[in-house]
Amino acid sequence: MKFHLIGVGGAGMSVVAELLLEEGHQVSGSDKESTATTAQLAAVGATIFAGHSAQNVPDDAVVVVSSAIKETNPELAVARQRGQRVLHRSQALALAAGDRNFVAVAGTHGKTSTSAMIAIALETLGRDPSRAIGGSLVGGAPGGKVGSGDVFVAEADESDASFLNYRPRVAVVTNVEADHLDHYGTKANLEQAFVDFTEQIVPGGLLVACADDPGSLALAREAAARGIRVCTYGRQPAPQIAHPATAPAPAHVEVRDTSPQSATALAGAEFRRDTEVVHVDMQVPGSHMVLNAAAAWAVGCELGESGGAMAEALGAFRGAERRFEVLGSAAGVRVVDDYGHHPTEVAATISTARSVTQGSVHVLFQPLTYARTKIFAADFARELTKADAVVVTHVYSNRDTLADGAEGTAITDLMKGTPFIDSPRAAAQALLSTVKPGDLVITLGPKIRDMGYFMLDLLSERADQ
Repeated sequence: MKFHLIGVGGAGMSVVAELLLEEGHQVSGSDKESTATTAQLAAVGATIFAGHSAQNVPDDAVVVVSSAIKETNPELAVARQRGQRVLHRSQALALAAGDRNFVAVAGTHGKTSTSAMIAIALETLGRDPSRAIGGSLVGGAPGGKVGSGDVFVAEADESDASFLNYRPRVAVVTNVEADHLDHYGTKANLEQAFVDFTEQIVPGGLLVACADDPGSLALAREAAARGIRVCTYGRQPAPQIAHPATAPAPAHVEVRDTSPQSATALAGAEFRRDTEVVHVDMQVPGSHMVLNAAAAWAVGCELGESGGAMAEALGAFRGAERRFEVLGSAAGVRVVDDYGHHPTEVAATISTARSVTQGSVHVLFQPLTYARTKIFAADFARELTKADAVVVTHVYSNRDTLADGAEGTAITDLMKGTPFIDSPRAAAQALLSTVKPGDLVITLGPKIRDMGYFMLDLLSERADQ
């Protein structure tokens, strides 16, 4: 077949292109500009165009798009005009994955870290999985990779219901909370989408769900009642989950926090399932990361790895970019970047910061989308007040406008003494005015990472004075 991918240089789309080429299809694609990724795709046989133009699209190709591609894109517009078949990236990914064991990781939070843990651990064990993860890994490894093994690990995005295009052998749900209500309208509709997601699990497949999260636990109970195999995980003992007599009893991985056994580890835990007990030393901090590792461990065991080997392999995971990523230190101050854009993620990031520093925690926060800012303003304000100092800057959005919600002032109006500063650079400078050696600074939000490096430069200048 012939495929044309719009935005082919993206992490998820480039993996689709490589998989389609590997399966013998003809592939062309376009992106705003040439990159190392598009050059690599051209080297392995794809026809690549820099810039978007209707002339790029073969009239006999299946056109593949992501949710970021607007209907006004000239390539999508001409494909619609011609009546060509158009697939969402997730549909093409499911098609290109073929008969690999498909692992789909969904949830309101933790998708990127959990899917990356699974992929890196299996890679460490020699399985060479393919992966499509919504972010690069610490050290520069890309989120997308085509491997030679029989496993495909994908971050399954619920924001636009595109995760319903997958047919997973193993589905992971880290949590289910109200989010993306601009798409779903109500929390009930969002919850139903997760139910529909579990119905996509192939016969005999497994749902791995966090029992510590009420939404995920309710989903596990609902799936088990329909005869789907379930494995829960969490810090609590195994929950009571009813299941048909003809279906296997749900399994449970109990997590017990321990001290690390390695001097370089940042967290330690025991995973207990039935009579099996393994210890995990982790190179990333945070209690939520331990839970993510428990999910990854359950997936590895389901795919045939021994519990001990999978536990050891999880120690190779050094984190995903923009997930409590340490950008550097200067003048005795550490600067961390995190993509957190939901109140629960903000809470987890600040809690993790408290666990790794004795100094004060300072946060430069950028909200994502005007609608989310309006819906969660009070929740953001509540969680941000747990930091010692906060500056909020302008909302970043590529899919709605101020008329759809509220600016960052909706948050700061609920926080005594917390300023809203529209300019990110001015906001960063204001935040640094109270920072002292031993403190930790966090850039928190969708497009604020550069301000972390900007503050490191300012701190270095301060140290040289």
